Amino acid sequence: MAQLDLRKKLSVLADAAKYDASCSSSGTAKRDSRGGKGIGSTEGMGICHAYTPDGRCVSLLKILLTNFCIYDCVYCINRVSSNVQRARFSVDEVVELTLNFYRRNYIEGLFLSSGIIRSGDYTMEQLVLVAKKLREEHDFRGYIHLKLIPEADPKLVEEAGLYADRLSANIELPRDEAMGRFAPQKDVGVIKKAMADVRLKVEAARPAKKDRAKPPKFAPAGQSTQLIVGADGAPDTEILDRSASLYGGYGLRRVYYSAFSPIPDSSSALPLSKPPLMREHRLYQADWLMRFYGFSAPEIGEASTGGMLDLAIDPKLAWALNQRSQFPVDVNTAPREMLLRVPGLGVKSVDRMISVRRYRTLRLEDIARLCRGIDKVRPFITTLDWTPGGLTDAVDLRERLAPERKPEQLSLF
Repeated sequence: MAQLDLRKKLSVLADAAKYDASCSSSGTAKRDSRGGKGIGSTEGMGICHAYTPDGRCVSLLKILLTNFCIYDCVYCINRVSSNVQRARFSVDEVVELTLNFYRRNYIEGLFLSSGIIRSGDYTMEQLVLVAKKLREEHDFRGYIHLKLIPEADPKLVEEAGLYADRLSANIELPRDEAMGRFAPQKDVGVIKKAMADVRLKVEAARPAKKDRAKPPKFAPAGQSTQLIVGADGAPDTEILDRSASLYGGYGLRRVYYSAFSPIPDSSSALPLSKPPLMREHRLYQADWLMRFYGFSAPEIGEASTGGMLDLAIDPKLAWALNQRSQFPVDVNTAPREMLLRVPGLGVKSVDRMISVRRYRTLRLEDIARLCRGIDKVRPFITTLDWTPGGLTDAVDLRERLAPERKPEQLSLF
């Protein structure tokens, strides 16, 4: 194979990494080099953050160590049978790229994954070596996210957690049986065991109040995973049930959702077209409801049709329209848990309302000032000077609140 220069390698391996959505720099320990020691920072001055609408951070150098792979997962562009251009970084090349990009203020850290080369142990060893060199030889204090190779030796996984801020092992498919069809060389049980081991090590690294000596930090930003949406036929309700079990069973910080994208020379077992991106967005909104608003997966699923979330309206509004008997709620007396279920009210808005109502009785104009828009909120609340009357039960309420779709530009090609 012809040798590629570093720029070409970066082009190939950065493009190959775009299919992995499970990266974010939130939740880690605060470290910086403003005291004159080390290089890099996890936050603070000199770091440019760029977040996508669903919360993904794009201020990381996000690359694969290599897109060579001995596995043949049919949904993966880098599978062994795929006819794509291949490239591979050396450990030192990744280290230098990370440092140089940081010095130019392009990034705040590194997201490093890889295809499986030689064996799981060898690949994991190479990933760990990158993080180890950055931390120990260059005193790099920025963010590092390493992809786990689940079948690797647990000692390598443990070492990865000592150098990385976050670890992730991707479940990929919502249905276990689909893994056998689409990724026969992967074992769901092995992936789950690796995630369980990470959870135990993360919990063991949390110092108790009575401990004088703090245990070594282990992946302080926790672990995450990714689910591909639309590849195996799983409906949204099944995906959310899987996410809920992953959060509860493995203490995940995030579950990321990635809409399936058809790839060249793909298997006939895969769909011919990709799902709408709005479906991915609705799953992120539903995930947010489970994590911060007290909703359960079955509750969100009650408002679905055929197991699929409504693409025209957000999941909280869909739930409220399906549970109109619980509305309107009095913003001056309702508990926080119920206020969080009012469409249009976010966590910050609710907390501000609860704080303000201790000193004065809330009016509709107060709510308008505390939330982004009052139109969605008005049918579901009462205030000192407002009651929605029959608006809550209006037959056309969904149509009134559904956003108008913008015309879509057609492609000429």
